[in-house]
Amino acid sequence: MNPLAELRYFFTALGYFTRVPVPRWVGFEPAWLNAAARYFPLVGALIGVLAALVYLAALRVFPASVAVLLSMAVTLLATGAFHEDGLADCFDAFGGAYTREDVLRIMHDSRIGAFGAIGLVVALALKWQTLAALPPARAAMLMIAGHAASRACAISYLVSLDYVRPEGKAKPVAQRMSLLAWLCACVFGLPWLFWSDWRAGVLMLVVLAALRFALGRYFVRRIGGYTGDCLGFAQQVFEIAIYLVGLAWISF
Repeated sequence: MNPLAELRYFFTALGYFTRVPVPRWVGFEPAWLNAAARYFPLVGALIGVLAALVYLAALRVFPASVAVLLSMAVTLLATGAFHEDGLADCFDAFGGAYTREDVLRIMHDSRIGAFGAIGLVVALALKWQTLAALPPARAAMLMIAGHAASRACAISYLVSLDYVRPEGKAKPVAQRMSLLAWLCACVFGLPWLFWSDWRAGVLMLVVLAALRFALGRYFVRRIGGYTGDCLGFAQQVFEIAIYLVGLAWISF
């Protein structure tokens, strides 16, 4: 393993999924993106840390609902709403089309429709209200876990499914990922689930595995595989599931 190459892959992942400036010496080659995929959950963890710090700082001045909203706004700015865009595109495509061709055509359209707008509002509202209802320490920890683990689960489709477009923004990422590379990604993304309560972490992992299977089956049935938007959609679903399970766990 070449440490300099691995550092370059990490910065490639950071630059691709966030608006954080990366050093000039890193450069960029599309072929690096697939190798960089193992670091996507680590980038997610950093985004989660940013969200948690903003949330905890804002709590000193504002109520929890406002603090959560401010932390969400910062992460949306930091990522350019990269995954949320995929969520909206998938709601529009899967909700408004019947044939595979129409699904892919609508998904490729940059405009947002009714399904996408409604889905995006509901998803953001679920995150906001769920995190605001949690005790501060647990909410902060779940922000990190949600951003990191959801990305580890989303890129698991690179291991098992086919990318269905001949070309696309996600094409360089969407080469088949080795199981070893994905296990490396899991090391960066999944341990955060167990920090607050290992039993809740186990439950979250079971829920994520079930959702991962169900979404994968749905993608294959509708379009024969996945697109970059599907990965963004999956990441958002997994993140929301982590927050909901975390809240349900302390409610019983």
